[in-house]
Amino acid sequence: MTAPSPALSAPVEPGVSPSPLPSMRLRELVFGAACAAAVRAAARLGVADALGDAPMTVESLATAVRTEPKPLRRLLRALSCYGVLAERPDGTFAHTEMSRLLRVDDPNSLRDISLWCTEPWTWDAWPKLDQAVRTGRNVVEDLYGKEFFGYLNEDAPESADVFNRAMTTSSEQSARDVAALLDLSGSRSVADLGGGQGHVVACLLDKYPEMRGYLLDLPRVVGNALPRLREGGDLADRAHIVPGDIREAVPVEADVYVIKNILEWDDESTARLLRNVVEAGGPGARVVVIENLVDDTPSMRFSTAMDLLLLLNVGGAKHTTDSMTGRLRAAGLEVGEVQPVNPYLHAFDCRVPG
Repeated sequence: MTAPSPALSAPVEPGVSPSPLPSMRLRELVFGAACAAAVRAAARLGVADALGDAPMTVESLATAVRTEPKPLRRLLRALSCYGVLAERPDGTFAHTEMSRLLRVDDPNSLRDISLWCTEPWTWDAWPKLDQAVRTGRNVVEDLYGKEFFGYLNEDAPESADVFNRAMTTSSEQSARDVAALLDLSGSRSVADLGGGQGHVVACLLDKYPEMRGYLLDLPRVVGNALPRLREGGDLADRAHIVPGDIREAVPVEADVYVIKNILEWDDESTARLLRNVVEAGGPGARVVVIENLVDDTPSMRFSTAMDLLLLLNVGGAKHTTDSMTGRLRAAGLEVGEVQPVNPYLHAFDCRVPG
């Protein structure tokens, strides 16, 4: 009998599922766009919202999401290979933990984030990754003739809306984790820099009823601040909304400054912002920097992918622990404890010396 070729088989321990052979794994990877497109299609069609607690036939689902049954079955089967939906022996499909995250009403929904990561511009940009790696520059300006956010807001308003919804979702979910982690006992005020609609500062004000909070971001951003923080809101008497560009100036003195997911663009603007914080806070001020990392994290596949996407769209980069620490120290900050906020965020606890 001829021995099986090592290219076609591999030894498997009893009771252990075989890992894909390298040749098959690489084939799967180069078809990764099909997986991303399938998730996007399911989100846009509303498959997860239409699927209830009980398994459904493809025909019933097709009626609910207004598609043809045969191509829908092909989409659902592809998704089930990755654990997004489960195909049962009788041919029906049921929810999995992942597919529920595509529902609009799930408290941990990733629907808008899934759409954002697969927006039309991403399909234009990814094929030019080799160009970005060669030059170290973003490719969006060559593609569309303008910088990324200018393109979004002026030429792709639907994509800009998806971005805003995705950032809101991300902020809502991570704000709870940030507030749970941070011990601000004894601090009288906190400033959330580049804080978007103010989810982080709202959670911190809820946690510390005696604290004052400041939300700083661009005028068009804070114009959509949470109603709770605005006049008439339940936190309005302790919240102050400050419109402006924090890379130009931080016009607020506070005990604690929170900087979340905004130190990932170019080095010059990062250094300028940190200098502004040091000057505004003065000696003894606490600065908490929260970022995704591309090392020492269980979310490496996600964070390294986001790192490459930042290179493509704005020429930015996610940080390693060392690169983030180096930038903070170069700005004159003393770096203390670094700890995980959740599986994909880390907090750098710093102080202005003195």
